[in-house]
Amino acid sequence: MSTTTGSSPYVDTETLAQEVAGSHPPTLLDVRWSLGGPPGADEHAAGHLPGAAYVDLDTELAATHTHPVDHRGRHPLPAPEDFAAAMRRAGVRAGHPVVVYDGATGVAAARCWWLLRHHGHRDVRVLDGGYAAWLAAGLPLERGSVAPEPGDFEPGPGDLPLLGQADVVRFTGDGLLLDARTPERFRGEAEPVDPVAGHVPGAVNLPATALLGPDGRVRPADQVRALVAAARADAGADPTAGVAAYCGSGVTAAHSVLVLEHAGIRASLQAESWSGWVAEPARPVATGA
Repeated sequence: MSTTTGSSPYVDTETLAQEVAGSHPPTLLDVRWSLGGPPGADEHAAGHLPGAAYVDLDTELAATHTHPVDHRGRHPLPAPEDFAAAMRRAGVRAGHPVVVYDGATGVAAARCWWLLRHHGHRDVRVLDGGYAAWLAAGLPLERGSVAPEPGDFEPGPGDLPLLGQADVVRFTGDGLLLDARTPERFRGEAEPVDPVAGHVPGAVNLPATALLGPDGRVRPADQVRALVAAARADAGADPTAGVAAYCGSGVTAAHSVLVLEHAGIRASLQAESWSGWVAEPARPVATGA
């Protein structure tokens, strides 16, 4: 059954600016990243929110690969102890609020948000519009590297659910499985990264870009709920059925989970996603709309 959530996990630039200027500012994490691009460390050094520590998605928010064909997907979830060590290096403390941002869309920031929430840190938000929105608002910036005082974060049980590979087929029978990739990749017309094109049979395409407005900020909650309702209708899913999301490697799907949380819908993350799904040749693949 689909469950509802509380307040939005997003924060706007005006609110965050007030918090940063206050006596107890939140811990800020800069997770600028692009698929196949260079790490965002140079961007961080060139300009970042005051006091923000840089977190590398590929090395600190994902595990390393041990085999060319990894059943865990292209961005496996990091071991809890490795993730916690990275967060302590970034200054994350138990019980102290955290705000994560990336360049604009929130896709990379959502990965850090999801991991922190999944491992028990409850007060985590994402800056809507990211660095681009902060810059456009003319708010203060810093340059250079940041060496925060080490935090004390320890991983614990969280409240964000995972959908395992073994449960995907069963889930598509009585739940709503959302594919966050582009329509072309979903239909199997193009596959620039993974060895097999197509989608999980029974999944419905709801691209991550559809969840954002033209300005790159998250759509209002009612619009997101309408998109999910339309996807339910396409799948013939019950209005109360559970929701899960996957993408190519599990990064963009975390953004879908974040946006659905903003809309009051609790969704599971299928972390291995398409890259993990097609690592097993016997798994079924569908093409077309």
